[in-house]
Amino acid sequence: MPDKLRAENALASVILFMKPTNSVYTGLPTTVFEEMSRLAIANEAINLGQGFPDVDGPMEIREKAAEAVVSGPNQYPPMLGIGALTEAVAQTWQRFQGLAIDPRREVLITSGATEALSDTINALVEPGDEVVLIEPLYDCYLPLVKRAGATPRLVRVTPPDWRLDPDALSAAFSARTKAILINNPMNPAANVFSKDELRLIADLAIRHDTYVIADEVYEHLVFDGGRHMSMLALKGMRERTVAIGSAGKTFSLTGWKVGYVTAAPKLLDPIAKAHQFTTFTTPPHLQAAVAFGLGMDDAYFACLASDLQAKRDRLAQACAGLGFGIVPCAGTYFLTLDVTPLGLEADDVALARRMTIEAKVAAVPVSAFYSGDPPRNYLRLCFCKKDEVLDEAVKRIGGWLKAASETAA
Repeated sequence: MPDKLRAENALASVILFMKPTNSVYTGLPTTVFEEMSRLAIANEAINLGQGFPDVDGPMEIREKAAEAVVSGPNQYPPMLGIGALTEAVAQTWQRFQGLAIDPRREVLITSGATEALSDTINALVEPGDEVVLIEPLYDCYLPLVKRAGATPRLVRVTPPDWRLDPDALSAAFSARTKAILINNPMNPAANVFSKDELRLIADLAIRHDTYVIADEVYEHLVFDGGRHMSMLALKGMRERTVAIGSAGKTFSLTGWKVGYVTAAPKLLDPIAKAHQFTTFTTPPHLQAAVAFGLGMDDAYFACLASDLQAKRDRLAQACAGLGFGIVPCAGTYFLTLDVTPLGLEADDVALARRMTIEAKVAAVPVSAFYSGDPPRNYLRLCFCKKDEVLDEAVKRIGGWLKAASETAA
């Protein structure tokens, strides 16, 4: 056998018998967002699947970032975050929730809310623990919990009311429950938990000595006169809650990846250590700009919610006119449509792919956010887009439905 062939065979043998890579991430399928986005690009479709605005946030915030990067410094900022931003985060807690937060001991700035979630889970959860999750789930929750070695305990809410079943939630807790992770307002359900539901979660957390990881990145995107109620502000929850926010959602600057964690010092200390050995810090010029943004007057935050509410109504009314069932949307960027009234195929994954290819509009199948036997008749559209984009999407869907109806006839 020639030496080259012998060497290749030896290398193939080594590769064949290499130790396996991490079982949580190896072979993990591409996220539904990425799959639908790729399909949208390939078919030149309007992408209403992925949750980001199609315009950038306030010019004055972007100008502050530009000024800060030019004037500097551009070296490592403090690990917990620059003082201007940790103080601004603390001030927003006082302003919107009436809470006194220590900016030096209770606030951490991260490179996005996903990093904040990863840091928090890794810092609080160990192998053998259990973590309660409410599905439909934002896609990173489950792998992060599994990677920490914990066992997820899933509690389901379903459209159209997304009601939390007290008995099912209570049954998910045990002596091994280390944390419950909640998303409020909730992606992808566009649901806002009621005060009674939050109190139920708080009471169970206290009874079982459990931490609450509160993903509150859509805190300022609450509609119809509603007001965000943070788990951190509930009685008895100050010492056991980790609250996570996102400048990306609040200022329509999702690419900046600036998040913030607020927690009592005993909890923030290990989370900060996890952050130290993950990203260590976050770009200082972006931190400075976000600090400026958090200090903007109330009119900005009110307009953010009212503008998105108008887009929600625009899209909902148009889709209702096409025959879709409209699931109530209390917050976030997302509108859920029931396809049942249209008599379309029940498999939402196949329908989403078909709509992307044939109607040239990408949606996300809601079943992708569940584990096991999910509802199959719902599609999710993102409405944080220009009005003309939403209108064109509706026009395309309407034409597609009409053509499909004529073909069936």
